[in-house]
Amino acid sequence: MIYFYLILKIITDLLEDIVIEFIVIIETGGEVLKRNDVESLTLKIAEPIVEELEIEIVDIEYIKEGPYMYLRIYIDKDGGVNLDDCQRVSEKVSVALDEKDPISENYFLEVSSPGIDRPLKNDKDLKRSIGKDIEMSLYKMIDGKKKLTGKLLNYDDDNIYVEYENSEERSIERNVISKINLAVNF
Repeated sequence: MIYFYLILKIITDLLEDIVIEFIVIIETGGEVLKRNDVESLTLKIAEPIVEELEIEIVDIEYIKEGPYMYLRIYIDKDGGVNLDDCQRVSEKVSVALDEKDPISENYFLEVSSPGIDRPLKNDKDLKRSIGKDIEMSLYKMIDGKKKLTGKLLNYDDDNIYVEYENSEERSIERNVISKINLAVNF
């Protein structure tokens, strides 16, 4: 079926269109990868490389900004990462991505630290952040607010437990939290 499709394209389209369609068919089986698929594939490729360097992947984003696609890998390690760590990860992951070539469109690869307001995406991140100030963005208002700030006390499968500035303790259901970040205090 693919051969018939390619022959039909040769007859009906310009050479430039044939090349683009051919690349999509060969590299992605005729399907354009979704953002989550690109992020998952990148994680599978990059994680062993990063672990070998004793660094962890905090997050991966595949996003469009203006006309360009960006594949961003956020990394961290005990004591924090520096420019040399980012460069080593970028070089090694770039080679691995080029070898496997899972992404059919052009993109820029960026490797950086997650920043001082790093996202807390999983239980490992939450465990490491107990006792620290966090900001939560919510899907719905709680106490008239869609953003809450407090000290992370604990967590379980269903709730995040925080202490507000006034020492009031509160549990927030995870299913109403859209995003959790470390709070930046100046």
